[in-house]
Amino acid sequence: MRLAVYYPGITKRGRRPLWGQNRQFKFAHSGHVRIYPLIPASAATCWAREGHEVLFLDCPNAMIGLTEGRERLKAFSPDLVAMETKAPVLKELKSEIEWGRQEVGGRWVLFGDVASAWPERVLSSVGGDWLIEGGDYDVSLAGLARHLDRGEALPGGVWRIEEGKPLSSGPPRLLENLDDLPAIDRELTGWSHYGEAYLQDPATYILSGRGCGGKRGEGGSCAFCSWQHTLWRGGCRLRSPEALVDEMLSLRDRLGVKEVFDDNESGMTWDPARLEEFVVLAERKGLAGTLHLSANARADHLTEETCGLLRRAGFRLLKVGLESANDETLRRIQKGETFEEIDAGIRRAKDAGLRVLMTMMVGYPWEGEDAVRRTYEAAASLLTYKAKFGDCLQASVIVPYPGSPLYEESLRRGWFGVDPEGFDDFDMDRAVLTCPVDAPSWCKRFWRLHLRPAFLAKSLLSMRTADDVALAWRGVRSLMGHVRDYE
Repeated sequence: MRLAVYYPGITKRGRRPLWGQNRQFKFAHSGHVRIYPLIPASAATCWAREGHEVLFLDCPNAMIGLTEGRERLKAFSPDLVAMETKAPVLKELKSEIEWGRQEVGGRWVLFGDVASAWPERVLSSVGGDWLIEGGDYDVSLAGLARHLDRGEALPGGVWRIEEGKPLSSGPPRLLENLDDLPAIDRELTGWSHYGEAYLQDPATYILSGRGCGGKRGEGGSCAFCSWQHTLWRGGCRLRSPEALVDEMLSLRDRLGVKEVFDDNESGMTWDPARLEEFVVLAERKGLAGTLHLSANARADHLTEETCGLLRRAGFRLLKVGLESANDETLRRIQKGETFEEIDAGIRRAKDAGLRVLMTMMVGYPWEGEDAVRRTYEAAASLLTYKAKFGDCLQASVIVPYPGSPLYEESLRRGWFGVDPEGFDDFDMDRAVLTCPVDAPSWCKRFWRLHLRPAFLAKSLLSMRTADDVALAWRGVRSLMGHVRDYE
């Protein structure tokens, strides 16, 4: 069969959609946010391993416009086209399927967070032939291809339209052993198109597992996270240290990658025994210290021992969710951490010589100016604490997506200031929840903390290499794009 993973080249007022592998969606001016859609890439790899012809066409990240992307897809003449759903682009996906039925043919399958949250509604309204529910859509897409090609039984979690009604093959199942999946075919999936301003170039991405480890490995519970609740069913799985080290060695030696970012929701720090095993193996196999490693992490996992292990393995930067400096907010979003714990974890990471990228959100219905200012001042303090080149932050307008507890609570409490099922405004251009502050304006102020003289001076004085200079140039250009996003 001829199978395609397809992200159309849509834009909005000249801005690119941050789409694949993004927990929250926005249109951005910055061209330096190009995150590798790892599970779709794994799906393409699984298809190719089974002998199918595969097109991986991620137009926004390959900088391909809508017309050219359509021409490439049409020329490939696929039997099946798979598209990731995000709430703010459901109308665009519907339009793409309508165009595709006329010009491309084949069958169309939808996957992703909103598809998993509302499978019947999305399949009926967007107009696909099939829909994948659940997070292991690489496994499910491979099973769907076998069903279409060889008549095998459908895996669980596959929806289809029969006699005008959506029908399910049964509950979705998650793969028990992630090591059973083949290593992603990086060339097939255009790995060099991807990277971010805060990563050394060339960089690429991996998944140490799937799902957030939460506070003590019991699974993540954050109320705003649609992925944890729709894709992973509140659970978490890790790959083996052997598989991770071997993949990183291959990326270093075969592709010349300088930095690897682990985009698993909370990395592997929630399992200290597994992390120590990884570090020992990385040292024994000659990986430690030869490749920059970075990862997502929860602050309450960052003990002195864990930070020491990360440094031994060669970790450079951790992306840590601050979200708010107000304990009432952290409780309401079910973060499972206090601000004191978050503050201490970030400082321990910096004490150990690790760089930290903090993330925070603005637009909570219950936070007024004083509460947002408290987060702003805390972020400023943590950003400058033992600041080194590479420390940074991100700020965004909070958007609760279908399937997340915060979406359901917002419906019950009447917090939405926009149509909660229209999704036209769910692209972070404005606050979708009624709140007492100007959320986009505050986001802009957070981003501009990078321009404070004290932080700039510490960053510049700690630059050491030509790679640092290149990284700084990309970072400045990306920062200006993010500031423009909130004007």
